[in-house]
Amino acid sequence: MKLRSLTTLAAISVTILFAWKMLRAPQEQPRRPRRRAAPSSSNTSSRSRPGALNATDACSSADSRAHEAVNQLFQPVNLTLEQLVRHKLSEGRRVTCRLLGVILEETTPEELQNHVTVRPSVVEVLLEIAKFCDVYLMERVLDDETEEKVLSSLSEAGLFANGALIKDKVLFCSTENGRTSFVRQLEPDWHIDTSPEIVHQLARFIKYQLHISPQQPERIASNIFSSPSLEQYFGGLDQR
Repeated sequence: MKLRSLTTLAAISVTILFAWKMLRAPQEQPRRPRRRAAPSSSNTSSRSRPGALNATDACSSADSRAHEAVNQLFQPVNLTLEQLVRHKLSEGRRVTCRLLGVILEETTPEELQNHVTVRPSVVEVLLEIAKFCDVYLMERVLDDETEEKVLSSLSEAGLFANGALIKDKVLFCSTENGRTSFVRQLEPDWHIDTSPEIVHQLARFIKYQLHISPQQPERIASNIFSSPSLEQYFGGLDQR
C-alpha cells in the first residue's frame, strides 16, 4: 500500500512539474512585416528618361515583329497544277463534266452537227484531274453521227492517250434531264456544268459544283462555285 502511494505521488509530482515548465515557456514573437525596398535610383532615372522604352512601346514592337512573321509565313508560293487541282477539288475522287462550253468550243448541240472543237487550253487541266479522279464526260446530242464526231475529236486531242480518260465514260443523252439523271446516278464529288438550271437542281444532291459562266452569277448555295472557264478556275487559289 505504501508503494502504491509513493508511485501515485511521484506521478502527480512529474505532471505538475511538466505543466509548470510549459506555462513558463516564452510565447513566439509575431513576425514583423518586411519593409519593401525603395525603388533604386537607377530604376527611377530610367523611368524619367525621355528616351527610355516604356511598356506600350515594347508591346507595339512585339506586335510589329509578330505581324512581319505572319506575313512571311503566308507569302504566296507558286504551286504546281497538280497541287492546285487537288486543293480546288478538295480531294474529290469522282468528277462529272458536261462537254459543251467547258471542254468544247461549241455551246449548242446544233453546232456539234457541223463541227467539234476541243479547247486546247483545257486539255492539260482535264488530264491532270483524270490522274486522281474518276472522270465522266457527258453531253446532249441530236444524232449518233454527232457522238462519233465528239469521240473522234476528244481522241485527236490526246484525252484518251495512255488511259487518261476512258471512252466508255463519255456519255450521251437526248435531253437535258438525261444529263441530270446521269449525274444523280453517278453521285460525283464534283459536277461541272454551264446550265444554271441543272446546277440549281443538283445543289441538294451533289457535294460540290462548278458553274462555268462568262459572267459572275449570283451564288445560290455554299457548295456551288463559279468561273469563266475550267482552266481559269484552276489558275489561282484566290479564285475559289
